[in-house]
Amino acid sequence: MTALLDIDQLRTFIAISETGSFTRASEVVHKTQSAVSMQMKRLEERVGKPIFSRDGRASRLTDEGERLLDYARRIVRLNMEAVASLTNAELSGRVRLGVPDDYADRYLPEIMARFSHTHPNVELTVVCDPSTDLIDRIDTGDLDLAIITDCEMIARETEIIRREQLLWVGSSRHATHLEEPLPLALGRQSCNWRQEAIAQLQALARPFRILYTSSNSTAVSAAVLAGLAISVLPESGLRPGMRVLGPSEGFPALAPCRIGLVRNRHEHSALADALADHIVQGLDNISEAAIAAE
Repeated sequence: MTALLDIDQLRTFIAISETGSFTRASEVVHKTQSAVSMQMKRLEERVGKPIFSRDGRASRLTDEGERLLDYARRIVRLNMEAVASLTNAELSGRVRLGVPDDYADRYLPEIMARFSHTHPNVELTVVCDPSTDLIDRIDTGDLDLAIITDCEMIARETEIIRREQLLWVGSSRHATHLEEPLPLALGRQSCNWRQEAIAQLQALARPFRILYTSSNSTAVSAAVLAGLAISVLPESGLRPGMRVLGPSEGFPALAPCRIGLVRNRHEHSALADALADHIVQGLDNISEAAIAAE
């Protein structure tokens, strides 16, 4: 008789393949490293082939391991879907969402209101951090879902759900955009919006100085509204009292920013799927054809 594969072992196997380490995977699946090693030994015994090859401290998959990984992901997902579809109980528990504060004011009220209305017994935990930090928290299992600004430096499978134009903004009551050198309020150095703004100004050979740096959009907006600096924000970040600056004022068009959704691949849950549906329905404004045309 063919041996049946153990779901818990497959979940651990997936975690190792995605983290590249037994140690990091043990943190994701909340087991000791020795327990993880024992699970993988038993899984190899079940399939009758080695599924890992050691490469220094990293754990790489063999050819057989790569083949098993695709099946493992499908088996674990189907298992979770089956449990969710067969239970008659109303969803309850806790789901953890990460979102940059650039989008929190604009998007969270509607998402939270709709989700709370349809799932009153679910506790929603929200964390506001920059996109790169949210990715780290997804990888360590601290979050179930994260809304992020999709950029090239995030080497991660991301479901693009919205696209917004990135805009130069200043105060409508001040002429800060005429100052030389141009004062800027931007995100921290890893922020791709900051990098885009600096690259555009350097291409124009326009003098500038970084006056304020913050990963908090409220702080950046405050500097703009006070007439202290110019910044770059997506359309959803515009506030009353701000003015959009364009080519007529000497500010070139910026590339649009893409807003994406990433999921915790280690802990699939019906709650996360339900929240993801609400997020996509609320933010989706681009078609698959539009994405394919990029």
